[in-house]
Amino acid sequence: MAGGNHTAVTQFVLLGLTSQPKLQAPLFVIFFLIYLLTLMGNLGLIALIKTNPRLHTPMYFFLCNLSVVDLCYSSVFSPKLLVGFLAEEKTISYSACFAQHFFFLVFVTAEVFLLAAMAYDRYAAICNPLVYAVSMPRRVCVQLVAGSYVGGVLNSLIQTCCLLPLPFCGPNVINHYFCDTNPLLKLTCSDGRLNELLLVTFNGTISMSVLFIIVTSYVYILLSILRIRSAEGRHKAFSTCASHLLTVTLFYVPAGLSHMQPASKYSLEVEKVTAVFYTLLVPMLNPLIYSLRNKEVKDALRKATAKNVFVSHLLTKPAPMG
Repeated sequence: MAGGNHTAVTQFVLLGLTSQPKLQAPLFVIFFLIYLLTLMGNLGLIALIKTNPRLHTPMYFFLCNLSVVDLCYSSVFSPKLLVGFLAEEKTISYSACFAQHFFFLVFVTAEVFLLAAMAYDRYAAICNPLVYAVSMPRRVCVQLVAGSYVGGVLNSLIQTCCLLPLPFCGPNVINHYFCDTNPLLKLTCSDGRLNELLLVTFNGTISMSVLFIIVTSYVYILLSILRIRSAEGRHKAFSTCASHLLTVTLFYVPAGLSHMQPASKYSLEVEKVTAVFYTLLVPMLNPLIYSLRNKEVKDALRKATAKNVFVSHLLTKPAPMG
């Protein structure tokens, strides 16, 4: 029991993206295709990087881990979202809700730190190319990636452990498609101002620190590019950063809007729209961005495709008569 005569909540109801019955089936098809493209794109990019020796560099090591994180945190939401479009009962158990909340924070925080590591890698490659191999050895890359995951786990543990003791005694309807912090704080039957302060403090500190690293890195990168005399050299240097800049923008803007505002002043309808971008669309778009804009990835993909076509031709070619 919690909150007097109220019964403690044992499950929540996820309202999802819309309550209109006519939109459920079309949205299921759309988001199923988005999730399928996310799986195929990220798994394909991971396989391409792992199997092509030319892509065994720090930049692609970070990109490979970015695809792993995109796969994981997209899978935190998509299956439940898809089931919600078809099921009449849109419930999620208390433990499953907090598990979803925990893993969401792990992977979304890890993604933020990885984007900072990728910005630092581009700074080291463009501003100090002669010592790049020394400044970014395999050991340092592994430490940066491991630190991203550890940072994600620590941030998630702190926020989830602060949220768990709060009593939830009804109502139990979450106006969202997953168990995010702000919607859960609106359902607690105790004073959640301390948790709201922790949410703004932790997310704000992490976001601002990462943004400072990214902006500082790109200021130095821009200054270095401007010192390059040839237009071709400037274009080549900038092209290695363009994909990362686009990824940062697509992820950071909606995620920042969603998680840096106090719950008391936040519109959950706006949050659902912004959340779709960084939880579902960005993981799908990242492999496309790096595949379409990166010459090395396109070359590796072209060679892999040509090799597969050649092998397929050999396997289907009829044996000579003799």
